[in-house]
This record gives sequence, structure tokens and C-alpha cells, in this order.
Amino acid sequence: MTPPIDFEGACDCHIHVYEEGYPLAASATFTPPPAPASAYREVQRGLGLSRAIVVQPTGYGFDNRCTLAAIAQLGDGARGVAVVPSDVSDDELQRLHDAGIRGVRFMMLSGGVLPWSVLKDMSARIAPMGWNINLQLDGHTLPAHEAMLASLPSNLVIDHLGKFLAPVTPESEGFTSLCRLLDGPRCWIKLSAPYESSRNGSPDFDDVSWLVRTVSSRFPERGVWASNWPHPNVKPLPDDARMLDWTMRLTESDEIRRKMLVDNPADLYGF
Repeated sequence: MTPPIDFEGACDCHIHVYEEGYPLAASATFTPPPAPASAYREVQRGLGLSRAIVVQPTGYGFDNRCTLAAIAQLGDGARGVAVVPSDVSDDELQRLHDAGIRGVRFMMLSGGVLPWSVLKDMSARIAPMGWNINLQLDGHTLPAHEAMLASLPSNLVIDHLGKFLAPVTPESEGFTSLCRLLDGPRCWIKLSAPYESSRNGSPDFDDVSWLVRTVSSRFPERGVWASNWPHPNVKPLPDDARMLDWTMRLTESDEIRRKMLVDNPADLYGF
């Protein structure tokens, strides 16, 4: 199975948009090249996708204006994930919901602005709205936070195959922790960006390909696909069609592919 995808309603569950005119936050760790929504639209068409989740970049901190503008530009097939301060008002959360936001991002690596200490309270605030916590971390640290994450009242979406920043095996404590979370009622994972964990690299990423095979077959209701376009700070720049094809080849059936691309994102993001 190769792009373009022919599933109606297929969704890319993690993209970033960077537009001129939106200043970076003081917490930004790098200066991204322009990556406007109009450029992503061409990528989306080439892959045969019709829906996208715009994730607030770390570089913009709590200023969600660029992300909201991208959602508006991409139209009815777009939703978003914002970054909001812990004392955000209910009115602001409702405003963001009306603009298409369906989650709050917690980046637990360089550039993140929300700490672990506020995650559970934020989850409780957004759960009634049907939002999720979008979590990026080193998957090897999952065991230290598993009990708290398993108790969250909102949905939880873990980025990029768990983003294991050191070699990972099926016996690794971080992976077994991830599986326990996925076996619970409210956890999903993005089967995306293998370059974030792989040491062997493209084109096969064979040291992490087993993650996609295992998770997609064992937890077909819990995986979603994402491009991670425009692949911030990744060199050489991945080919989006090849990345989609890599994930699809590692997934054992069209039924699971449809869940990953259409059904699971629709449930998570309210399409």
C-alpha cells in the first residue's frame, strides 16, 4: 500500500505550522524555517489525506494564534492541540474549543513550558470538553509517571512511538509501561516519526519498526498516524510519502490501517 491514501476522512494527527508575523517565545530552543499552512495543504493532497491536527509548536509557547490561524485556513478537516497556562480561564478554553482545539500539549523535553505538576489538574478541566492531553516525553521515563497517567480522567495521546531517546527493546521497562497504558481505557499513541527514536535510521528504521508492528496489531483501537510535518530540527528532511508508506507496510491489514487513519482520529478529535 503506497500513498496517496484512498480512505475517506484519513487524518494526519500531528503537524506544526510556522508563519511569518508570529514571534517566537523566550522559551524557544531554535528558529524554525517558515512552514505555512498553504505548504502543508500541498503535502496533504499528495498523501491523499483530508484531515489534520495542528499541534502548537514549542517555539510559540502559550501564544496559540498561529495554530488557530492554521486551523481556520485548513477548514472543517482541521482540529488542533494548544498550549495553555495552568490558570487558563474557562472562557478561554471554550473560545479555543470553538476554534477547533481538542487537546493541551505537554512537552516534557527541551522547550516545554508546562510542568508535570499541573498535568493531572489540567486533565480534569479538559475531560468534560472531550479534549486530550498530548504528551511528549522520553518513553523510558514512563514507569515513573505511569500511575498518574493511568488515573487521568481525560484521554491521553503519547507522541511519536513513545520517543525513546535510548535503544528500546520489547523487554524495556518503558515499553512494558507503555503497553499497560495502552491496555487501559483512555490512552492512544501516534505511530509516527521513527527518526526520533531510531539509531539505524532510514529507510527501514529497523531498530524501531517492531514498535509499529507490535502496537498496531496488539492495540488496533489505540494507534493513529502522523507525519510530524515539517519535521522540526530533523536532517536530512524525511520524505512524507515514504514515511507514510513505511508505517502502512508495517501494519498488517487494511482494517487496522483504516482505524489508524480514520476511525481512531475521528474518535479522539471529534470529526
